[in-house]
Amino acid sequence: MSNLFADLPNALPEELVSVLVENGGVRIERIVSNGQNSPEGFWYDQAEAEWVVVLQGEALLQFEDQPSVRMKPGDFIDIPAHQKHRVEWTVPDQPTVWLAVFYGAPIRSA
Repeated sequence: MSNLFADLPNALPEELVSVLVENGGVRIERIVSNGQNSPEGFWYDQAEAEWVVVLQGEALLQFEDQPSVRMKPGDFIDIPAHQKHRVEWTVPDQPTVWLAVFYGAPIRSA
């Protein structure tokens, strides 16, 4: 058994990403941010969809050609595959804990 709030660092040079479960076409990650944001001009453009919830802290997600979305504890969003997005801001004075579920990746043939 594990706890999503265990071992939260007080300061991070970069986001901390831990894969909790990976099975078939699904991957679940715990992401911890502490004031981090995406580099200027960088956009995530993922082959899989991402359902993400903020469990603690706050963040601002920016989507290409769409308004930014402020996320607080309990807020979740489903990001379709190839929807360009970036983390514009995370609260700097406490860890922001995200739970991200990636799904629907193309199946690779052997």
